Formats: sequence, structure tokens, C-alpha cells
Amino acid sequence: MVPLGLAFGLLITQVGFAWWWAPIFSFVIYAGSMEFLAVSLVTAGVGPLSAALYGLLVNFRHVFYALNYPLRNITSRLGRLYGVYSLTDETYAVLSTKNHQAWTGPRVIAAQVLLQIGWVGGGILGSLFGQALPFEIKGMEFALIALFTVLAIEAFKTHRDVSLPITALITGFIGLVVSPSNMLMIGMTLYFLLLILRYVAPGVDKILTWGTNGGAHVHR
Repeated sequence: MVPLGLAFGLLITQVGFAWWWAPIFSFVIYAGSMEFLAVSLVTAGVGPLSAALYGLLVNFRHVFYALNYPLRNITSRLGRLYGVYSLTDETYAVLSTKNHQAWTGPRVIAAQVLLQIGWVGGGILGSLFGQALPFEIKGMEFALIALFTVLAIEAFKTHRDVSLPITALITGFIGLVVSPSNMLMIGMTLYFLLLILRYVAPGVDKILTWGTNGGAHVHR
């Protein structure tokens, strides 16, 4: 979280924002991929409705995260609200791969707080450092791509369903062919629709599951 926060903080100042926008983005949005995308949307002058649609599509995957996340172990209402707010790809990767019984409510909250401190703290340090640099650094957005690559590899090690990365590539390619400028929106929409179909239709899920260790169906 700290290296990714550093990259985000550097990006914030390199595109012209003041350093204090880094913690504002990190607290108000607190979704790594969406924060990087939000910077691009703001600098490109995208309208609020289009930005909201992008945000919905990018973060809609959290609906599926909730199916396999130990949120139920948090007993307090305030704790659950924070748990929903702080559910990110990184917290999901850390908490969902372990036995749910081992994650008590306080441990879940502690993990989420520490991860957010790493992200926000890294963003502040990166923005202060970036603001002090006399030159511009390009390519910091690649930090997010690297992170998702690592998370995808780790997720595949846990749930070896070959059909998931293959269908992601296919839907992304369809989006690229239909509209290169809207590839992300189209590809993610098609992929989410396919996940919903697999969830509500167990028969389809069974047909599409190509597991390398006996199969790993979409969690219910």
C-alpha cells in the first residue's frame, strides 16, 4: 500500500494538483484504481455523470468481493460501516484468502485501518516529494497496473479457474474492437454481466469453470 500510495501522491502533484489533494482523494474515494482514474477524469474535464458511471463500473466488483469477505465477523454497526467503506482490492486479497473463523471483528478492522494508513501516508509522502521535485516524472500510473498484476496472480493461485482470466481478455478485446476509447467501460460491463450470470445460473457456472485443481466455482 505504501509504494502504491507514493506513486499516487507523485502523480497528483505531477499533473498539477497541490499536495493536500492526495489525502482528500484518499479519504473521500479510497479506492486505488478509482483514485488513479479520478485524476485522469478530472484533468480530462469529464462530466460528473460520466465520471459517476465510470466509478460505478470500476468499483462494482466490490459487490462480488462481499460474497467472500469476513464482514459478518464485525459485530458493531459503526465497525461494519467502516468495513464496507474500507473494502479495497488489497484488503480483500489479505482477508478473503484466509480461514474466516480466524478473522475476528477487531482483527478485520485493524487490518483495514493499517492498510488505509499505509495508503494515505504513502500518498502524503509521495505528494510532498513530488511537489519538491524540480522535474516531471512520467509513467507513475503503471504502479496500479503492476499491483493488479500481482493481485491477479495471487488470486489465481487461490482459485485456479482458467476461464476467468480468459473471459476477461475476451471481454476486454470486444471492448477494444467496439470502441477503443471506451474499452474499459465496455469490457468491465460485459465481464460483470458474465459474473452475474454465473452466480445466478449454477449450470452455466459449472460449464464455464475450467479449474486446474478440480475447479473453483464462483463463490456463493
